[in-house]
Amino acid sequence: MKKNELKSLKEECYEYNMLLPSLGLVIYTFGNLSCVDRGRGVFAIKPSGVPYETMSWQDIVVLDFDCTIIDGRLRPSSDAKTHALLYRNFNHAGGIVHTHSTYATAWAQACRSVPIYGTTHADHLNHEIPCTSLMSDAQIDGDYETETGVQIVETFAKLHLSPEDVQMVLVASHGPFAWGESAEKAVYNSKVLEELCRMAQLTESLARKPERMKDSLVQKHYERKHGTAAYYGQEKKK
Repeated sequence: MKKNELKSLKEECYEYNMLLPSLGLVIYTFGNLSCVDRGRGVFAIKPSGVPYETMSWQDIVVLDFDCTIIDGRLRPSSDAKTHALLYRNFNHAGGIVHTHSTYATAWAQACRSVPIYGTTHADHLNHEIPCTSLMSDAQIDGDYETETGVQIVETFAKLHLSPEDVQMVLVASHGPFAWGESAEKAVYNSKVLEELCRMAQLTESLARKPERMKDSLVQKHYERKHGTAAYYGQEKKK
């Protein structure tokens, strides 16, 4: 594979990685974004431990789904194996974001799923934001980053969730992951995840006994944006 064929993928990955600090989702080197080229069977990801302010698009690393480096002079993100496993299992995903954003990470550290408390949550998904179970010692001592991906995939299978409908998750004691059909959508979902976690925490701090939204209201808000008869936004041109 020629290097110039990967230039656009690396530039795209760089562009959307650089949105993460500007959106307040990462500080220092706390996070990473990848985007995939399924036709070539490769994905591009941020290099490990490189500060955003000094990173260039040439620093982006391209890997195959076995995490063999195809292009790049630096080591890829330490979370690359997690991204690779998710790409192999979530076929619709075009981009994946992992951060340690404050509120989402707080919920992950509390090992709690995020309840649906309001319409902002229901506008994006009609299920709580799931949190994985804690890893076993064997998983931690083994191929840890791959096992992180396994935890996410198994959580979705156990809860009978579609990763196309719920495009975000909290990894217990770790932090948030979000994905989407493109890198742009993955960034959007990562920011939404952080805001939903912040709103939920504030709700619990204000309400003596916060209550989950009524199912009818959850479905109303979700369906008006995502259902077959959705009417939110503008009609798409044919």
